[in-house]
Amino acid sequence: MKKLLAVSAALMLTMSAARAADAPAWVAESNRNAEVLLKVMAEFSPEDAGSLGVDGYDEQVIDLGPKLSERSRAALQQAIVEIKARCQKETDAAVLEDCQILIDSAQRSEDTSELDDKLLLPYYDVPNIVFSGIRALLDPRVPKARQAAALVRLRRYAGLMPGSTPIVDLAEARTQERFVDQGLIGPYRGEVEQNLSDAPRYIDGIEKLFADSGLKGYEQPLATLRQQLGTYNDWVRKTILPRARSDHRLPPAIYADNLKQVGVDLDPDELIHRAQLSFAEIQNEMRALAPLVAKEKGYKVTDYPSVIAELKKDQVTGEAILPLYRDTLKAIEDTIRRDHIVTLPKREAKIRLASEAESAQIPAPFMSPPRLIGNTGEYGEFVLPLKVPGKDGKADLKTDDFTFRAAAWTLTAHEARPGHELQFAKMIEKGVSTARAVFAFNSVNAEGWALYAEAIMKPTFPLDGQLIGLQFRLMRAARAFLDPMVNLGRITPDQVDAFLQREVGLSPGMARSETDRYVFRMPGQATAYFVGYQAMMGIRAETELALGDKFNQQRFHDFLLAQGLLPPKLLEKAVLEQFIPAELARKP
Repeated sequence: MKKLLAVSAALMLTMSAARAADAPAWVAESNRNAEVLLKVMAEFSPEDAGSLGVDGYDEQVIDLGPKLSERSRAALQQAIVEIKARCQKETDAAVLEDCQILIDSAQRSEDTSELDDKLLLPYYDVPNIVFSGIRALLDPRVPKARQAAALVRLRRYAGLMPGSTPIVDLAEARTQERFVDQGLIGPYRGEVEQNLSDAPRYIDGIEKLFADSGLKGYEQPLATLRQQLGTYNDWVRKTILPRARSDHRLPPAIYADNLKQVGVDLDPDELIHRAQLSFAEIQNEMRALAPLVAKEKGYKVTDYPSVIAELKKDQVTGEAILPLYRDTLKAIEDTIRRDHIVTLPKREAKIRLASEAESAQIPAPFMSPPRLIGNTGEYGEFVLPLKVPGKDGKADLKTDDFTFRAAAWTLTAHEARPGHELQFAKMIEKGVSTARAVFAFNSVNAEGWALYAEAIMKPTFPLDGQLIGLQFRLMRAARAFLDPMVNLGRITPDQVDAFLQREVGLSPGMARSETDRYVFRMPGQATAYFVGYQAMMGIRAETELALGDKFNQQRFHDFLLAQGLLPPKLLEKAVLEQFIPAELARKP
C-alpha cells in the first residue's frame, strides 16, 4: 500500500521508539488512541507494523488484494471518525495535541491514496518489498523467537501457505486492472530500469539473510520465490517498460503532495529562492576556509572543490573504516561532555557497514531503526554503504564521499551523536507517545535535528572536518533548489548530476544517488533537510533572544529531544510555553 500513513519509506531512513513502561500517564492514554491507526497499518502493511513492534503480525504480508485503495481509504476514514470520537472526551492538552497529530496523519494518507489512484498507474518493486519484509524479521536485533516467523512470511510471499497467493501475481493484477484507464501515467523509465538492475541484489540479499540467521527450511520456498520474481521481472520488462514515461516529471499535484508528506509547507519558488541564497552564502564560507585547510595540509590548490578533492585522497578502506568512525564518535562524545552540549547515554552507539542489498536500497549513510513499540533496549544503528550499485550490469559507480577522514566528523555527528542515534535513543529512554514517535514523523521533523546537530558540533571539528561539514550543508541547500527545479522541468537530471559533481564536489556515485533521489526514489524528500534545519536554527535564535545569559544549551537540547518528533510549529510552541518560562523562573 503506497505511502500508508506516510511511514513506510521514511522508516528506512530514520525513526525511534518509546518504552510504554517508562512513559507518563498521558502518554499511555495517547497510545491507546494511536492503536486505532496502528491497526490500520497492521491490516494493510503488517511488515511495517511488525517492524515498529506491533505484536501478532510477523507471519503476515502486505495486502495487495482487489480494491486495495478503496478498502484502505475506507479504513482510514473509519479510523478518523473513531479517533475524533475518543478525543471529544479528552481534557489533557498533550493528549489533545496528539489526537490532532493522529487525525492529520490519517487524513494525509487518505488524500495521498486518492491522488495517486487518480493520476498514477500502480507499479510495485516486488523484490524490494520482499527483501524489506524479510529483513525486518531477520535483523539481528530481533529476538530469535520472532525470527522464525520469517519462514512463514517467505512462504506467504511465494503463495505456499494455505489461502495465500504469490505476491507477484497480486502485484501484476493490481497493475493490470488499471490498464483500462488511459489517463494514468506510468512509472519513470529510469526508475524501472534501476529496479530491474537491483532485483538480483535483493534476491541474493534475502538468501544471505536466511543463511546468516541459522534458520532451516528456507531453501525450497526461496527457490520458488526466486523463480517467481524472475518471471515477474520479465513481465515488467515486457509490459511495464513500454508503458513507462521518458519524462521524469511527476504531475504537479503529486509533487506538491510529496512535499506536504515530508513536512515542507513552502511554495516551490519560495523554497528555491531561499535555498539558492543559502547556497551562495555557504559557498562564500567555503571559499574563505579552503585556503586555511590547504595551508595546514600543504596543498598547492586553494579553491574549495580542489581542496575537497585533495582531502578525498586520504581514503580509509576495508577493516579500517569502522575504527575510523568509532574513534571519531569517541572524540565527538568527549567534546559534548566537556562543553556540556547535551546529555549522552552511557552505552555505546552502534556503527556497521551496509550489505550490498542495503546499499542498493539506500545508497547513502542512514540510521537503521529499532522497533518503536514495546522496545526493550534495542537501539538504532548507523549504517555505512560503501558503494552505489550500477545499472544493467555496469560496474559500481565510484563513491568516495564517506570513507575519507575529514568526512567522518560530520557524518558521525549527523547519523550518530548528537544526531539521529541520540535523537532516537532519547525517545526510547524517556518515553514518547506513539503519536509523536511514529505519526508525527516526517523528514522535516527528523532531519532538522540532525543538521542542527552538525551545525552545533562544526566549530569543534578540525579545519578539514569543518570544510566537509560546510560541503554537506552546501549539498542540503542544493537539494532544496535542485529537487523542485528538476521536478518542475527547469533543469534536467543530467544537469543536476553535473552540478553536484562540479559545484558541491560529490563523487559520480554520490551525485547519481542524489539525482535519482530527486527524480524517482523520493521526489521532494531531499528538500526537507534544509527546511528542518532552518526551523531548528530559528527556534534556537528565538530562545537565546528570550533568555539572554540564562540560555543553557544542554538543558535546551535535552528539552528538544524530550519532545519526540514534533513538527516545528508544535516544537516552537513547547519551547515558548514550557522551556522559556521554566528557565526564566530558574534560580541561579
